[in-house]
Amino acid sequence: MKKVIFKTCSIFLLLFSLVLFSCSMYYIYSWHHQNKLIDYQLDKINDVIKINKTKNVVIESGSSDTKQTELIDVDFSELKKMNEDVVGFIDVKCTNIYYPFVQGSDNSFYLNHSFDKSLNDAGWVFQDYRNDSFNDKNIIIYAHSRLDKTMFGSLKNTLKKEWFNNKDNHLIRLSTENVNTIWEVFSIYHISTTDDYLKVKFTSDNDFSEYIKMVKNRSIYEFNTNVLDNDKILTLSTCYRNNEKLVLHAKLVKMQLKQ
Repeated sequence: MKKVIFKTCSIFLLLFSLVLFSCSMYYIYSWHHQNKLIDYQLDKINDVIKINKTKNVVIESGSSDTKQTELIDVDFSELKKMNEDVVGFIDVKCTNIYYPFVQGSDNSFYLNHSFDKSLNDAGWVFQDYRNDSFNDKNIIIYAHSRLDKTMFGSLKNTLKKEWFNNKDNHLIRLSTENVNTIWEVFSIYHISTTDDYLKVKFTSDNDFSEYIKMVKNRSIYEFNTNVLDNDKILTLSTCYRNNEKLVLHAKLVKMQLKQ
């Protein structure tokens, strides 16, 4: 009887191991396949995209310093042919974040669809569906934190002291069809998953001030950047670990209308 039980358990364990192995192989294959599809999308984008840079742009930073930097100016005509949902392009220094971003009719579609709208668990970089261009106080952009550092996988670089110590990294560049902008970082943190920082509109100046105080107090670094009631801000949000989010906030310091 004991031999029968032992043999049955052994067969069960063997079958369980085979199923587990098969699932692992499928996951690895799926992961690499998704990465290849991302590379393919990026190659297609890089083939058509036109990015001009305007150097020696003078800005007054949030810490009241004056400095020279550059704007990026993206031609969206060919990108629009690839995907009519594209609304902008984002560049975050010393990360791999150098992508066109899209905006869907909800915050779910681009969690598992690529730039060409094909199914892909890697998703794409997308703006909150509630945002009304630059009319809102807080522009929110999301993406998955991919292990291969695509999408917002390299946003974790902003947590490093080396990133923080180089002040040139604190300026984020966005280009849209109508404006080119520069944003200065004033808060970076990771936190247990919450939606209290995902506000696009505010009921009053006091409501906005309390929000800024909250997210500044969470920051792992002191940026010494003043954020006033009439400022507009940018929020980047991604996963950090299970049940945690990595969040970056920046304020608008330069806006240039496109010709």
